[in-house]
Formats: sequence, C-alpha cells, structure tokens
Amino acid sequence: MNYRGNPEALRALVEPDRVHRDIYINQEVFELEQEHFFANTWNYVGHDSQVPKPGDYMTNEIGGRPLIVVRHTDGSVKVMMNRCAHKGSRLVNDGCGNTGKFFRCPYHAWTFKTDGSLLAIPLKLGYEGTRLSECESAKGLVTLKNVRVYRGFIFAKINDVGPDFEAYFGESLSSMDNMADRSPEGELEIAGGCLRFMHQCNWKMFVENLNDTMHPMVAHESSAGTAKKMWADKPADAPKPMAIEQFVPFMSDYKFFEDMGVRVFDNGHSFSGVNFSIHSKYSGIPAYEQAMKAKYGDERAAQILGLTRHNTVYYPNLTIKGAIQAIRVVKPIAADKTLVESWTFRLKGAPPELLQRTTMYSRLINSPFSVVGHDDLQAYRGIQAGLQASGNDWVSLHRNFHESEIGKAEVTTNGTSEISMRNQYRAWARYMTLDM
Repeated sequence: MNYRGNPEALRALVEPDRVHRDIYINQEVFELEQEHFFANTWNYVGHDSQVPKPGDYMTNEIGGRPLIVVRHTDGSVKVMMNRCAHKGSRLVNDGCGNTGKFFRCPYHAWTFKTDGSLLAIPLKLGYEGTRLSECESAKGLVTLKNVRVYRGFIFAKINDVGPDFEAYFGESLSSMDNMADRSPEGELEIAGGCLRFMHQCNWKMFVENLNDTMHPMVAHESSAGTAKKMWADKPADAPKPMAIEQFVPFMSDYKFFEDMGVRVFDNGHSFSGVNFSIHSKYSGIPAYEQAMKAKYGDERAAQILGLTRHNTVYYPNLTIKGAIQAIRVVKPIAADKTLVESWTFRLKGAPPELLQRTTMYSRLINSPFSVVGHDDLQAYRGIQAGLQASGNDWVSLHRNFHESEIGKAEVTTNGTSEISMRNQYRAWARYMTLDM
C-alpha cells in the first residue's frame, strides 16, 4: 500500500474498534507521522525550570525537526528551528547551555538574537546588490508561533492548523494543575538529570500501554509479583519499605484496576485512576502535609493530595504521574525504535522526602535498570515481532467498545476498558491527515 499523498488510505488504518498493523510496523507510515502528525499536534518540548535565566537554552526536536528552546532577554520562552538561516548549519550542538544575548553560527559566524531575528553578518557589504534582503535568510531563524507555557510545561506546535492550546488539551489539564498544586508554592522544577531508555518498538505501543490495566498482573508477575510474595507474611499494619510500597500495587487484581476507572478526552488524552490508583496508599509525610495545609487550608490540601491519578497521557508525547512528580517523554526514532526520557521534579517548598520518593520510583519503575520496565519492554518487543506474522492484519481494541463513545469530548468508564487506545487512534487519524 502506498500511503504518501493518500489520506484516505491512512484514515482507513483506524476503525472504531481496531487498527491496522501498518500503524506499528510500516516505515512509510512512520515517516509520514514525522512529517504531518507530530507537526500538527501540540508537543511537550521542556520545562521552564530548565531555562531559568535569559540566554539559557536547551535543544529538542519535534517530528525529526531540530529545535532550540531559549529564554529570551525579555523573560519569555521562544522555540525556534535549530538551523542557521545562511547555509543550514545546526546553530547549537550542545543539549543545553547559556548563549548570552545572541546565537553565533559555528560555520560562518552569522549571529541571531534570542528571539531569532538576524543580528549581524560578517562582511555584510558582500551582499549589496543581491536578493538577500528579499529572502527568508534575511528574516532570521524560523521561530514557532504556536508556543505555550502552562504551569511551567512548555508546549509547541509546528504547523498552524488545528485547535489552539486550550482547545487541544481542554479539561485534561487538570492533571497538570494537580501536579503543580502539590507544591506548597504552586511550582515545580526539574530535579537532576534524565534517564533515557531505548525501546525496540513503535512509539504508540509505549503510549497506549500506560493506561492498559489488563497487563500488570500478567506482565509484572515475575517482578512486582516477587516483591509481593516477599512481603506476604508481614502483618497488615507493618510499615512498608518505600520500594515495597511502589512495587507491590502493580500486582493488584483485575477488580482493583477495573474499579480504578479511566477518563478519556478529545484529541487522544486520558488518565487512569479516576477513583484511586497504585499511588493511593503511600505512607504519609507529616511535614509535607503540614506545609500543604498551611498553604491551602485543610479542605483544599485534602482535595489536592486525594487526587492520586495513575498515568495521564498528553497525546502524543508527554505522560505524567502527578502523584509521584515524574514524567516520561516519547521520542520516536524509527517504526521499531523509540527513546523514552524519564524526568523527576521537585515540589518547591516541600520537604526532601518527597523528592526521595520520586527518585526511588524513577529508578525502580522508569529507569533502564527497572525490572518492571523490562517486563514491558519484553512485551513491546514481542508485539513488534509478532505483528510481522501474516494472516491477520488487524489489532483488536474491542474491549468494552460501544458506538456511543464515538464523538464525545469526554468519557469516564471502567478502568480495564480499551477506550483510551481507541481514543488515541481516532486522534491519530485526524491529525495525521489534517494538512493533507
């Protein structure tokens, strides 16, 4: 099947209750995602605590396009293409740094202000009488118009199509609000470095798995199941080590995950843990609770801390765990290769025990050394390989499907439904072909 220039064929890969295997394994589909889908959607590109001072920058990419995220001299955050307007050289090569008041190209020394505008050209007289002033090169760096900083999270959209930021994310932003509100100061900051974990699978497998609650008691039986057995003979009221608190809930039974609940929003966003989650029974930290009550009052503090959602997916590339102050960012490399970045956050004004809990969780669950993570990785590898088999070109997403869910901006249902995956692929089909 030739998918390039064929939006009907791309939309046909998604049916109401199943998707075609080419969504996962076809390299042409992957390349079209890079070209269209990621350019048409709002993508997370960093946190403003990573660029606190004017001139601070970090590099990232959307859909294979290299980007610079920089703090401009007026304090605003700018996102621009990491490409010199002259010969196309990458303007900066480091992952982060401080450029001062301007960027200087390492090839011919063209310089640009931190808002992307052209500042100076060596031997500018050499361009007199040429068409330079009429060309894009004279306008400076390509700077994205669609940039939004929300509660410190920086999002950008390359193409000027589709809904604005608020319409795209809608009520799903409540998970981000809760994560920031968990700080007694209402602010977050990146703590420490990044854990990078290469997955030998298509990026969509990882994203859809985050709210798949039918797999934990199966896939994680050897890891979390072992931790559960180790603690099985302890008294019910015995204080649990932090590792046991974080491992054991992955082996909760089907009823736990069924009753947990899932909520989906338009444009592919979702979260599990409507009623409670695997984070609900962590031990209290009195000093933290006191700081929250002092800031918000007893009732509001109880509301904030009582919201313990599991995974919130901000489709397509950001997933957050608000109750544990950790995020994971998806970076597609190829149809069968995905880099996942894990970042931890510090709650400003909170005692250090909170950060200790987050870093422990990231090491146990999200890092390349995680036994739980390797359970999932083995499953993804198996799916990526198994989908090469012939005789059945479709992947079933039928669990708890009902036609009434189609077209609704928000649906709340039982936690083991596959509605979050169906919701993602409806959004995928829409944004994949929005500019074709």
